[in-house]
Amino acid sequence: MADMERAPKVLIADPDRWSAELLVELVRKARCDAHLEVLPDSQSVLEHCRTGWPDLLIVDYGLPGIGGLELLREVRRQRRHPPVPFFLITERVDAASVRAALPLAPTAYLAKPFNAEDLLQRLRNLLLEPGEELACPVPSVPNMQSLEEYLGKARETSSGAPLLKVVHEALDHAMQSHKRDLAELQPLFLQDPQLTGQLIAAANSAGQHLGNSCQTLDQAVARLGSQHSLNLAQGLALQRSVDLTDPLLLPHGERIWQQCQRTAELARWLAQCLEGDGERCYTAGLLHLLGDLAVLRSIQSWRDLGGEELTAEQVEEALRTHGAPYGSALRTRWRLPLELRQLIAAAYQLGGGVYSKDALILHIAKLAAELPEGEDAAQLAKHKAARMLGLDATLLASLPKLGMSTQASASSTKSSRS
Repeated sequence: MADMERAPKVLIADPDRWSAELLVELVRKARCDAHLEVLPDSQSVLEHCRTGWPDLLIVDYGLPGIGGLELLREVRRQRRHPPVPFFLITERVDAASVRAALPLAPTAYLAKPFNAEDLLQRLRNLLLEPGEELACPVPSVPNMQSLEEYLGKARETSSGAPLLKVVHEALDHAMQSHKRDLAELQPLFLQDPQLTGQLIAAANSAGQHLGNSCQTLDQAVARLGSQHSLNLAQGLALQRSVDLTDPLLLPHGERIWQQCQRTAELARWLAQCLEGDGERCYTAGLLHLLGDLAVLRSIQSWRDLGGEELTAEQVEEALRTHGAPYGSALRTRWRLPLELRQLIAAAYQLGGGVYSKDALILHIAKLAAELPEGEDAAQLAKHKAARMLGLDATLLASLPKLGMSTQASASSTKSSRS
């Protein structure tokens, strides 16, 4: 285990929470025992440095206040020996900007979007001795609080859902092999609620928000850019407890993931038949059980910290009690677009007033996805939402099975209705 007395202090200053979280995970990957401080503006950085200098500063050029470049200038004015390592991350890669920074001797001048693997290697070179390797196992907590207490406290700080195993493995492979082709990974991303939700949230953050909100994965990737999207995804894969490893939790995770994907596929299929917004309906369907998945991840974290073994009934009770509150807290904290949050809510209940077509579609899709395998969906034709959409028993009976090519099926069904 690493000697905490010699653990380096790393200060990260980035106004964008998603970029800051990525940098945190990269530092932890490079040096698992690092003491991390994340600050939102240059004034906070200067005040922090007056109480003690960090071993490394990682600063965004556009930092509120005097900005990253002037902060570097202020740090260099202190004439510390040796100079404090300073990574400056910037979108300014023109010759004039580079020339302005060079006299201040930044340790690294990294263009956005930076290469996560390259930055990770730079961090290792700086924070580790040659050949040094560290292991930081998660320590068990004596007198661990009960699961109910833990889940109650963790709701407002939850990082979200676990990753699908196939997605996590693909991201690990991409980082280890230095392959950065988002086109190969994006079809997998479309199956994962956590990745989809976080990339949409990042695309709608204050630093990225330009004009209309992003409500689908494709829209989010287009705004963030393929390289930054991949960086954020790889940062997510580095987080703790992002895998479900407890044998008791895995079946619950598989069931919920399948329910999310099934609802998403059916919502898109129905939207294509009824000329709704297929991709937006797909996104809402994929995210509607995000809270349940987040509860499972929190239970996994509790077990990793030394929580006692559970029964299947205890897990089910935790999901019933905490799934909806976790989902609501996550969607609010991530600041997902209000229109998308309202569409997700329609999966559970239809409020009063006028119903949008997409809301009715999502409600029916969830009901259909919850039917036992082999049960005929034609029975849903009597439901209020189906009647309002004009869905008859014949169309509902033709809903595609999970894993079918829903787009092709929807196209043929739409043609037959024309």
